[in-house]
Amino acid sequence: MRTFLDFLRKYNYFFVFLFLEAVSLTILFRFNSFQGSVWFTAANDAVAGINRWYADGLSYMNLGEVNRELTAQNVALAQQNATLRELLADTQKDSTITNQLMMERLKGYTLIPATVVSNETSRANNYIVIDRGTEDGVRPEMGVVSGRGVVGIVYLAAAHHALVIPVTNRKSSISCRVRGQNYFGFLQWSGGNLFHADVNDIPRYARVHPGAIVETSGYSAVFPPGLFVGRVRKLENSADGQSYKLRITLGTNFRNLRNVEVIATPYKSEIDTLRNRVTQQEAQDAMSGGLTN
Repeated sequence: MRTFLDFLRKYNYFFVFLFLEAVSLTILFRFNSFQGSVWFTAANDAVAGINRWYADGLSYMNLGEVNRELTAQNVALAQQNATLRELLADTQKDSTITNQLMMERLKGYTLIPATVVSNETSRANNYIVIDRGTEDGVRPEMGVVSGRGVVGIVYLAAAHHALVIPVTNRKSSISCRVRGQNYFGFLQWSGGNLFHADVNDIPRYARVHPGAIVETSGYSAVFPPGLFVGRVRKLENSADGQSYKLRITLGTNFRNLRNVEVIATPYKSEIDTLRNRVTQQEAQDAMSGGLTN
């Protein structure tokens, strides 16, 4: 304590000078508007500069955490980019060759060009509306294809428009086979991803590998055999373990589907006539049996 008092006594003139200087500056800046504005402007600039240095210092100290977050984001984006590239490559693979092969398979068939005017893609049971109807020759149960593969089957037809059940509808079931093999199954969509579907009931002894082409089997009057459907992504066992389920990538991109062709099968009317005769004959036999009994 004595030392501190000695210090004040020794430098009292200096402290008195500082006190008087502070009082004079306060009076100067408080009672003179110009000098006051200069003082406050300079003070604000000084405070802003100090705050900026402080913020820069904090940012510099946090660079490590920021870099770690950016690295994690870059890795995630790289993975997404790789997935999208693979998906795009699968959907566009051999599109020109696929179109040529489909046109060869459809020789002898009447194709009715149509434009998609409504395309649902977010439902469990999606539907497509095209701008062709009965006046253009479109009838229910006609197949619909695009340049990259099978699209679906006409469900209802009005005079100028038709409703199509696409592959991306859970009610759709199209007979398919693996190209080069006689084993067939049924193409069905389980919802969600518009690029993926399944082919069920493939025998376990069938030799199928990823990348194999899946095409229409021709076991119906809707589609001729050999129309491109998609490519096998992977094989899985069915729920009962008795057969394979093929996970495939569809050839048709339903998100930007615009131009399609309706297949007017030349022999469909004959096949329908035969089926109607069989149905009528079965009905007659049933009635005859009932009367006999």
